[in-house]
Amino acid sequence: MNAIEKITQLGQSLWYDNIQRKLLENGEFAAMIKRGDIRGMTSNPTIFNNAIAKSNDYDSALLPLAWAGWDAEKIFWQLAIEDIRAACDLFHPLYEETNGGDGYVSIEVSPDLAHDTEATIRQVEQLWARVRRPNLMVKIPATKAGVPAIRKAISVGINVNVTLIFSLTRYAEVMEAYLSGLEDHLAAGHSVEHIASVASFFVSRVDTKIDPRLPEGSPLRGKAAVANAKLAYDEYQKTFTSHRWAKLKTQGARVQRPLWASTSTKNPAYPDTIYVDNLIGPETVNTVPPATLEAVRDHGIAEVTLTQDLDQARDALSQLEAAGISMDVVTQELEDEGVKAFIDAFTQLLKTIDERRKNAVSALGPLAASVSKRISQLETDSVPARLWGHDPTLWTADPEGQAEVRKRMGWLDSPEKARARLQEYRSFAQEILEKAKIDRVLVLGMGGSSLTAEVFASLLDGEKIDTPICLGILDSTDPEEVAKAGEQYPADKSLYIVASKSGGTAETIAGFNYFWKKSRKDGSHFIATTDSGSSLEALAKKRNFRKVFCADPSVGGRYSALTDFGMVPAALLSMDLNRLLDRADWMKSQCGEHVPAARNPGLALGAVIAEAALKGRDKLTILSDPSLSAFAFWIEQIVAESSGKDGKGILPVPLEPLGNVKEYGKDRLFVYLRQTGVFDERLKTLREAGHPVVELRLPGVYDVVAEMYRWEIATAIACSILGVNAFDQPDVETSKKITKQKIADYQKRGKLKEGKPAWKKDGVKVFASASVSGATLKTILNGFLKKAKPGGYVAINAYLPRNSEMIEALQAMRAAIRLRTGNAVTAGFGPRFQHSTGQFHKGGPKNALFIQITADPEADLDIPTEGLSFGTLIRAQALGDYEALVEAGRKVLRVHLSSARDVQQIVSALM
Repeated sequence: MNAIEKITQLGQSLWYDNIQRKLLENGEFAAMIKRGDIRGMTSNPTIFNNAIAKSNDYDSALLPLAWAGWDAEKIFWQLAIEDIRAACDLFHPLYEETNGGDGYVSIEVSPDLAHDTEATIRQVEQLWARVRRPNLMVKIPATKAGVPAIRKAISVGINVNVTLIFSLTRYAEVMEAYLSGLEDHLAAGHSVEHIASVASFFVSRVDTKIDPRLPEGSPLRGKAAVANAKLAYDEYQKTFTSHRWAKLKTQGARVQRPLWASTSTKNPAYPDTIYVDNLIGPETVNTVPPATLEAVRDHGIAEVTLTQDLDQARDALSQLEAAGISMDVVTQELEDEGVKAFIDAFTQLLKTIDERRKNAVSALGPLAASVSKRISQLETDSVPARLWGHDPTLWTADPEGQAEVRKRMGWLDSPEKARARLQEYRSFAQEILEKAKIDRVLVLGMGGSSLTAEVFASLLDGEKIDTPICLGILDSTDPEEVAKAGEQYPADKSLYIVASKSGGTAETIAGFNYFWKKSRKDGSHFIATTDSGSSLEALAKKRNFRKVFCADPSVGGRYSALTDFGMVPAALLSMDLNRLLDRADWMKSQCGEHVPAARNPGLALGAVIAEAALKGRDKLTILSDPSLSAFAFWIEQIVAESSGKDGKGILPVPLEPLGNVKEYGKDRLFVYLRQTGVFDERLKTLREAGHPVVELRLPGVYDVVAEMYRWEIATAIACSILGVNAFDQPDVETSKKITKQKIADYQKRGKLKEGKPAWKKDGVKVFASASVSGATLKTILNGFLKKAKPGGYVAINAYLPRNSEMIEALQAMRAAIRLRTGNAVTAGFGPRFQHSTGQFHKGGPKNALFIQITADPEADLDIPTEGLSFGTLIRAQALGDYEALVEAGRKVLRVHLSSARDVQQIVSALM
């Protein structure tokens, strides 16, 4: 039995004089309670100042509150009450187990109310009503004005922690206020059994105050504080053995336990447990800061000491009086200084919050006022409750559209559904990693079926975290990419995840057919993730796949991060699935039905990106640290495909090279995904120039899951504000139909129909939706780019292999085109982007120029059983995309190269 356990057995409870959001959220606080280290918790302005000012733990909560227009003090109380509620909930089992004997959490009224009785009473009642927990204690300072407030609070049944008690005289007044309050409550016809109170007697500060007034080497040094506390305990015993108390006790009243506060050692010459070891006794509490708690655990001495040496204690105080040191004067000074110290801490706390609030608001630039108004309107319109109630009228008035929405809202509860299947995921991963001896996994899937897996693998790789497998994705039909995947993921060492919600995704099935042949038709190396009843499920059963994961039919592909499409790869990567879902659950709780709109990070982000779009800043420019680059493309998919329809939408512009501030128009909203990087000076310059620049921190690998959930909420809310249905994709079928027709024609005639080029030279062909002029590729491109309009965008759709050489070339093009046109420039590899921004390109605003790039493959690969090659398939997809854009009235220029390596000709022409 350690010292803490012995102290508990002796009748004293150790409470924790500390609170931090991180401890509440990461399980440390819960573990301390479970071990029996702490039996309650206290807070004060200084503690909250340290917690908030010296960490970024509260940034995610503070950000939406600032965007909603709340002031610093209102923000503080929201943050503090959240922490206090969370701590109360963690302590509630102990509170129940001890029948209200322990498990209390204290929150203090504003210190600047210390001399205002009526204002203190009002705030006590407000805090009690807002926290709404039976194991809450509201701290009231034991000033002259505070004592009547103590009585009033007790009289209405509120638990009170009386703080800042220094003198025996004031302590007597506090006990009187408690007893009178109980009597008032009884007189009003109420039970007092549930009312609890502690009287916090401050200890170490007494020695800190008196010692300097004593001669060096005086035997009275370090004696006054303990002596004062022991005499206070003696007074406690007298009061709570009196006839008056006996009458209250018969009514079920509880004693007002003395609580020893300020028990950390201030003088390094004294033992670090001096104010614990010497103050142990029954029916008492000692509230200890972290360092003191550890010291007690390590070498505390557990024995009853409060009732020992009372005569010596009285003598010590008498000697001080004889030495000209008045305890009445000292304790009054300490009370005054204590109040001032808490006021100063509270002032500094509000100053810190206000600085962060201003920074958050200034980050929105010209959007600040409209975002604040929008968040208020979302609250007025009951949008949080309607979201969680699956109210389809948030997005559409069309009955058919509403029916589709109702079918697609299961993503809100994905964390719980995934947690119910953790054993299935873990067992499967164990089977693959330990029994099948597989060391690499390739996901064959497009869009939402593969992007989450890519994010997880990229993050783990970026953080240099070892994984038992190498995981990649194949979301291309480019022959070079397919061949490379075949080399890197040989059948004898690999597991292939064939992922498609519909089960019929052309690229996915082509990839499957290729790898099925390479595996010699060994189904043990394949699993499927698809909707129940799909053609892929039937295929998987026919081919004896190792396993079929039937995905949640109530979740659309782009909202499927926490379904089988993300969870199976996470399990195979040996990610901590509980931790992963804990982060998702955390964000879900932040965005819950009963969370105020101003506090909801998903809703607030949705308000920002929607208001930006409504103000013309519809180019969501996403910048990131390198390890988060895959997540930038995940965001691109969910935002573009959800919002880009009916001529409206928010265009994500992920990872566009950061340029000079003069290159950007007033159509930009910048979002920086920050992990460990330094905030770029160029971003500061953008802010200073009036551009909104929002920073989102993702310090750890698992934080990305919380952000995914936030962006799902944000996207749904933004679409509601814009007046579009977030859950359909009405314009993606056109290019698919054209592609299928071209493939059918090819299979009949052995040739793809693609029309005549408008210009050709040196192996380069140019096709255009309208007439072009120019003798060179440079003049043709220049002429086309002159059609760019302010506030529009240019999209580079490259049906090329996605490798470092091509990415570098596309990035160079983006920078050159932006410099020339002032437009945002997106770049996507086909056919990958068709499952991301394809919907936006056809259904979004008609203010874009499209440059499509295709190339003859250097080497082609046949697609087994399909009667065509990958080179033919990707060309058909490019032509289908091109003609669908023309059909949608878009301006398109197609540049066809004899080889992908010739892409540098386009780069040179743009320079």
